Amino acid sequence: MKVGLLWFDDDKRRTLPEKVARAAAYYEEKYEVTPTVCYVHPSALEGISVQANGVDVRPAPTVLPNHFWIGVDDQKAQSPKGRKSKSRRVA
Repeated sequence: MKVGLLWFDDDKRRTLPEKVARAAAYYEEKYEVTPTVCYVHPSALEGISVQANGVDVRPAPTVLPNHFWIGVDDQKAQSPKGRKSKSRRVA
């Protein structure tokens, strides 16, 4: 993922999947694209594997605690809702 949305959520009452789901819902509403990956600080995962609403949650030491870098994995790019996918080559 080269471009994504940085989301902050330090609410201790929410679980990690809930936080990721909220970030994903906002991302989808804003960009009309379903996110597929979310990077979090490794301490948020505590060694477990997490997937929330179809979004893979992965550790990244460069992401600060309580921050969520969410977007579309370059390998799993999807078309925006209701739009046909167009092949486009960028130089």
